[in-house]
Amino acid sequence: MPLSSPFATPFTTPNRTEHPSSSTTPTEAIPPTTGAWQTCRVVEVLRNRVQVHDGQTTRSASVSHALQRELADASDALAVGDWVQVDAQDCVQQRLPPRNQLSRRLNDGRDKNERLVIVSNVDTAFLVMGLDADFNLRRLDRYIALVRMAGVQPVVVLTKADRVGDVSRKTDEARAALPADVPCVSLNGLDAETSRALLRPWLPPGHTAVLLGSSGAGKSTLTHALCDHSTQGTGPTRDGDGRGRHTTTVRTLLPCVGGASIIDTPGLRSLRLDADERGLARAFADVAQLASGCRFRNCQHAGEPGCAVADSLSPERLNSWHKLQREAQRDTMTALERQRQLSEWKQRSQAGRQRLKDKRQAG
Repeated sequence: MPLSSPFATPFTTPNRTEHPSSSTTPTEAIPPTTGAWQTCRVVEVLRNRVQVHDGQTTRSASVSHALQRELADASDALAVGDWVQVDAQDCVQQRLPPRNQLSRRLNDGRDKNERLVIVSNVDTAFLVMGLDADFNLRRLDRYIALVRMAGVQPVVVLTKADRVGDVSRKTDEARAALPADVPCVSLNGLDAETSRALLRPWLPPGHTAVLLGSSGAGKSTLTHALCDHSTQGTGPTRDGDGRGRHTTTVRTLLPCVGGASIIDTPGLRSLRLDADERGLARAFADVAQLASGCRFRNCQHAGEPGCAVADSLSPERLNSWHKLQREAQRDTMTALERQRQLSEWKQRSQAGRQRLKDKRQAG
């Protein structure tokens, strides 16, 4: 479903009654300017201000205190890709309801789980991973779950094809590990013409894509290729492990060649999903589909006999599902429930140590 680029007029926004993954859904016009308010799109979020685009120019705008409080009370915030209403004093007064949001959790290691919105109103997520030392297929399960929970189309993009000699083998390995409906392409981001040709099917005019991946994966280099001008700086990776140095420090929405828009994002060192068990069921649709063939109705897919999920999925993907399920359960617990669970674990640990002690004494 297309989202109009903020760099062309007239603005359009998706019909929110349709499923966000549909590419043929008709669009409806953004509500026209009322009074002194103008509809703009957020292209960059800074500490106290945002950069907005009105279809002609980009300008800085403040955010009203009322809107900040309203969003904070809902554990929400303005994000790149949002459509907003800006008054004559360049102050954002209202946010239009986002069609989708990509968000994650920030965990402080204790009881606090803060929700962080990454981007809003996107059609495609390019999951960028280098074919060098960044190559880690299991990490992709987490990224795919992130975007599928928002109803966004994931596309795996393997970069740095010019740096390795076994591109075909690694690409085939990635395709074999991914769900069948997730496309995967490998490319050299320094070859702008080839990169644009390979990704063109997911960048039609009016669509918005986001680049997600770890530092040094080649997101900013790919942004250069897709935008055809030097908009984002690029930097070297470390020689030892190929890790990046956070060249991109803020999320920025930029115009692509051909009329689409791209959001470049800083590298994610960790990704904790903002999900519950229902959201994970949507993200791991293959698990839910296969579960109907299990022998036991309450099968946990953890070694039970007759488990259709374990028989069909790779152990790595099943382990990813179990791990994300545990995270989702912890993140949806109240502080009291987490304390109760911790107490149970301590009791089990103490009981286990006591049994070992009794066995030694009996021997």
